[in-house]
Amino acid sequence: MSQTGLEASLKPGAIDVALQAAPDLAGLEPVEKIRKRWPLVLGGALTILMIGGLLHELFGAGLAALSHTVPKNPLFYLAFGLYYLGPPTFDYVIFRKLWKIPPSGMIALHKKRISNEVLFGYSGEAYFYAWARQRTQMVAAPFGAVKDVMILSAVAGNAVTLGMIALALPFGFGLLTPVQLRTLLGSIAVIFGMSLPFLIFSKRVFSLPRKDLWWVFGVHCARLLCGSIFIAFAWHFAMPDTSVLMWLFLAVGRLLASRLPLVPNKDLLFANFAIMLIGQGDALSELMAFTAALTLLMHVVLIGGFSAQALLKGRS
Repeated sequence: MSQTGLEASLKPGAIDVALQAAPDLAGLEPVEKIRKRWPLVLGGALTILMIGGLLHELFGAGLAALSHTVPKNPLFYLAFGLYYLGPPTFDYVIFRKLWKIPPSGMIALHKKRISNEVLFGYSGEAYFYAWARQRTQMVAAPFGAVKDVMILSAVAGNAVTLGMIALALPFGFGLLTPVQLRTLLGSIAVIFGMSLPFLIFSKRVFSLPRKDLWWVFGVHCARLLCGSIFIAFAWHFAMPDTSVLMWLFLAVGRLLASRLPLVPNKDLLFANFAIMLIGQGDALSELMAFTAALTLLMHVVLIGGFSAQALLKGRS
């Protein structure tokens, strides 16, 4: 372009014409708003689904189970409370170290746990990821950490399960039928096979530093062990005729049953194992049903409290 043409193109009138001819960038604003608001929409949708799922379960078998014989010992409720608070508390310890999340993050972690148990597996991780995306000033890229913590939770569960099988199998080997033994051995192979790829390709799978990965893995293992101990003491306080050691063994069996992948009905397997181990079939069945219903009731109370708090905060 010649100097004369360049000067002409820089005249104020030419600049105004060029600006008028340019596309209106305001049309892109809704797209930007959607990108900013999708975590809020996802979190709200999952909260609504959680409320619906909890009410459906509570008015199904939940209220009937709560009408069973209620434990009178207050220590049962103390131990149960510690057991119930365990998963979100240990998660808070993890993300407090990784992200320095405030105490208010416990609400999101409780919702994460409730969503995983009431809706479908890992829906809680989706909720927590959306919660973190709304707080980009706290963490710039939350996906990597949420993914790593989720995978390590599964790996820790598999590792603890395999360790418990190694400890419990010599004592319960004679109690298993040939079919149950084959199912158990097949489940062990599947559990080991599910964890092995994450160990082999750890450098490609995980985002956190190796030191943090080992620390998170240790916290997850501690969570599983503490949960088994607290629920065992809760059951002991409800049925003191059975020793704590026997309840601990039963809690281990409960953990094993929940992780075995080839067992079609894990609850039935655990119930049969428990009755075979300590007897008292009716009393034990009622205690297990009451524990499950009490967990569901705690979910309802917390979700109701969180929703009321959010509503009051929005009005203010």
